[in-house]
Amino acid sequence: MSSVAASTQNQALCALLFLYRRVLGTELPWLDDLVRAKRPARLPVVLTREEVAAVLQHLHGVKRLAAALLYGSGLRLLECLRLRVKDVDFARNEIIVRAGKGDRDRRTMLPVALRDALARFVAAVRRQHQHDLSADAGWVALPHALGRKYPNAGREWGWQWVFPATRIHLDAESGQRRRHHVHESVLQRAVRETVLRAGIPKHAGCHTFRHSFATHLLEDGHDIRTIQELLGHRDVRTTMVYTHVLNRGGRGVTSPVDRLLATGRLLPGTGRALGRDRLRPNSASVSRTSGTMPREIQGLQTPTTSNPAGNRPQFPPRERN
Repeated sequence: MSSVAASTQNQALCALLFLYRRVLGTELPWLDDLVRAKRPARLPVVLTREEVAAVLQHLHGVKRLAAALLYGSGLRLLECLRLRVKDVDFARNEIIVRAGKGDRDRRTMLPVALRDALARFVAAVRRQHQHDLSADAGWVALPHALGRKYPNAGREWGWQWVFPATRIHLDAESGQRRRHHVHESVLQRAVRETVLRAGIPKHAGCHTFRHSFATHLLEDGHDIRTIQELLGHRDVRTTMVYTHVLNRGGRGVTSPVDRLLATGRLLPGTGRALGRDRLRPNSASVSRTSGTMPREIQGLQTPTTSNPAGNRPQFPPRERN
């Protein structure tokens, strides 16, 4: 099992425990002493501000608006796509996330730069909802048992999705003509293709916008407790991981070579400061007919003579006893 991830090993162990305890009804005490695999700590992938701008510029329409909300509000993918109209407060520039991770609610910011664009989009969604109502549709799924408690709430404007799907489906259980929210794979595929098209080598996706949101807020000097509340983390130690990916080098330490170049000191034996000469790739061909040789290389040359084994340094013969 060394070639699989820790989560795969733990899943296999849980499957064995369920088989013996729930299906076969057999208690195996030695299974309780098995050591579960530990997930290694990984640093999140973070985009720079320029990379975020490049990705958003390559997106269009609803996909750009949803991706901008992921980055501007620190939302998870499904938290964004499952937004209801009643949970967006344009007057207070606030978004209420309902039943987020861990079934917890929280408040986060609505970016001022996106307020007008989102308001125009919601107005277009309302016109679409009015058309659905006239076509004996306009239903949406309600959480938990609210559909039984409020039978007509599924057609109310406040419960409609901010990002509705383009098609109407017939619910087999209730017989209602409903409109689901945009499927998550639509935005996932669009963001991944855009990252590749923008030439960004990082393995970035929709959740990378959330990591970038937290990191950039820390770079701007915001309090980590505030960022914890915006992200909805239960423990501040989860938010502390973003302090390790700040754009300040390794742990915020200045490299000694940066300090050396900042003072303008020259390295011994060279006529230029390190980093100021033109670099060439290692695959560049060097002309053997050229009679000049860089001064930095001349001091590294060792006198050689030709021998059957090739060009090797000639050492004096070793005396034998």
